[in-house]
Amino acid sequence: MMTNLFSVFDPSTTILNLSLNWLSTFLGLLLIPTSFWLLPNRFQVIWNNILITLHKEFKTLLGTSGHNGSTLMFISLFSLIMFNNFLGLFPYIFTSTSHLTLTLALAFPLWLSFMLYGWINHTQHMFAHLVPQGTPAVLMPFMVCIETISNVIRPGTLAVRLTANMIAGHLLMTLLGNTGPMTTNYLILSLILTTQIALLVLESAVAIIQSYVFAVLSTLYSSEVN
Repeated sequence: MMTNLFSVFDPSTTILNLSLNWLSTFLGLLLIPTSFWLLPNRFQVIWNNILITLHKEFKTLLGTSGHNGSTLMFISLFSLIMFNNFLGLFPYIFTSTSHLTLTLALAFPLWLSFMLYGWINHTQHMFAHLVPQGTPAVLMPFMVCIETISNVIRPGTLAVRLTANMIAGHLLMTLLGNTGPMTTNYLILSLILTTQIALLVLESAVAIIQSYVFAVLSTLYSSEVN
């Protein structure tokens, strides 16, 4: 039962000996060129306003020490994750953000580049960051260990947070979807259908929130090393 339940998150499904599930990750690239030659519509105006708002917020988080163009990286990260989260809500489309293969591949290089940049260019600041201000001398060795561990597990927490949230909602929808055909009572069936619609709305909100949280935390980790 558990094997069949989690098989919806298995990326090994093949067609003609080709794994096509991961192609959903790159479907967004097909929509990008149209934004350069089509007349602006309401969707593009709304999307541009969202990007401008994100740019201002990320710029505030990075502060004056942030490099020019840094927000572009985090806005692109937000767009990629949100697009793939929404794609996973459609039937028969593989949710690539529900796998650590993608989320860890996004989180680990970002964290590693921030750490290397910080320790190479701001070594004294990175050492000082290991001991919070006002820490008693007796607790300093313990605080160094705790801060080191918290820094090391950051890419893992970023990746697992996104993956777990994507899997949790999809599992609930899968369980309810499998229960529906076996139900003969119309009252229970309507209740299951209503619950699934509510879950779909909730998952749409989670798709936006989790991509925003991932991008904001990456921005905060970047601002700490400057």
